[in-house]
Amino acid sequence: LVSTPIGNLGDIAPRARQALAHADLILCEDTRHTARLLAAIGVGVRTEPLHEYNEDARIAPVLAMLRAGRRIALVSDAGTPLVSDPGYRLVRAAIGEGLPVSAIPGPNAAVMALVLSGLPPQPFLFLGFPPPRPAARRAAFGTLRSAERAGLSATLIWHEAPHRLAETLADMAAAFGPRAAAGARELTKHFEEVRRGPLTDLAAHYGGHPGRVERTVLVVARE
Repeated sequence: LVSTPIGNLGDIAPRARQALAHADLILCEDTRHTARLLAAIGVGVRTEPLHEYNEDARIAPVLAMLRAGRRIALVSDAGTPLVSDPGYRLVRAAIGEGLPVSAIPGPNAAVMALVLSGLPPQPFLFLGFPPPRPAARRAAFGTLRSAERAGLSATLIWHEAPHRLAETLADMAAAFGPRAAAGARELTKHFEEVRRGPLTDLAAHYGGHPGRVERTVLVVARE
């Protein structure tokens, strides 16, 4: 499991470069995206897609390759594999068969946003992407509020797509109120931005400036 840069190619680790160069096959979410990374670091290993729609079908042939002694690297489009990305079912299957699984650490957008947010860094709860449908999303936020009333206390972290950001933040503001919050984008890139303030202010800002890139949204724990 090879972590890859979340923006700045200079962040690729020497061990990650070595693992990719010595792999027999690289599994990736988007072969075109990974091809650009491999070209930048001078690696010419064959790639094949592994994503949420084909992961189950790929497990058996990948396990067969591992049993035959082949070296397979798994990457996501950016960051640490499996964290809000495909690969969990494949890894579970490999572990279940006693096959060796190792990982090379590296960038993670959620953790980087957390340490830049100015919010309490621990404990935190990473929740991936909120449900895309409004009713399910509001229900999920309501469940978190119930969990907080029962004792949950953690900085909450989500990723969100640009086309849903405004409505998601409006739903968050309705559920959680004017808590301290942050929104991060383009981490490690030239236009890196972390906007901090009350959640209601962030909802108002991004309602008028949704942008064109994915954001990481963080909300402080209930006091």
